Amino acid sequence: MTTRALLEVIALGAEDAVAAQAGGADRLELVTDMEADGLTPAVATFVGVRTAVDIPVRVMLRLADGFAAGDVDALVRVACDLRAAGAEEFVLGFLGEDGGADLDAVERVVAELDGCPWTFHRAIDRAADRDALRKQLADLPGLDTYLTAGSKRGVDDGLPVLLTEAARSGDPGYTQRLMIGGGLRLDHVPRLRAARVDAFHIGGAGRPAGWAAPVDADAVRRWRTALDAHVGRAGIGTSGRPGPTRR
Repeated sequence: MTTRALLEVIALGAEDAVAAQAGGADRLELVTDMEADGLTPAVATFVGVRTAVDIPVRVMLRLADGFAAGDVDALVRVACDLRAAGAEEFVLGFLGEDGGADLDAVERVVAELDGCPWTFHRAIDRAADRDALRKQLADLPGLDTYLTAGSKRGVDDGLPVLLTEAARSGDPGYTQRLMIGGGLRLDHVPRLRAARVDAFHIGGAGRPAGWAAPVDADAVRRWRTALDAHVGRAGIGTSGRPGPTRR
């Protein structure tokens, strides 16, 4: 396998962004408030990050904890404000009460993005039917990635699902890139790379001192090195043991 894997790192601001890029990150997911698993950052935060680094930045569109859309008008407004500030890539994902995709909310927000690329995030791991959700969303403009652990409990539990979905790449509903995140450890990498997974997402693994501390460039660099070598080494990162599923 020769394809370079994409490494996306969660950033909360410019300091994180600079460290992540220095460590070899290919892309950032920009959020605020990790107590709520990542909400939409302020426009000024995006502008500061965009000025500080030259790698792509995907901005979260999520205004409250959980996976209900909430105030869709507010989501549309914040998407409009971020677009006006120069944002060109996004992250979103909303579920209805039935556990399926909230198509009305997703379509309204995506219409504001005007074709910009976007990731459907780990809401897929809470969906009642992952396959049905993928097929519901398959033709939406700009959708190019699913961020998933394969299970709401994290990659340890979801690995069989991830390997199955990787094998379906190119099927209807499975043309988008599969990006793995959520309880991801370096010892998961060999099996995922062998299955031709080529995108990985880290949050806490890039912050050995925890979320109160900034991204550590050396921690990110360990992931970059392992991905480039196509070899994961157990015990490197935040822990060699199964940990919490928070990204």
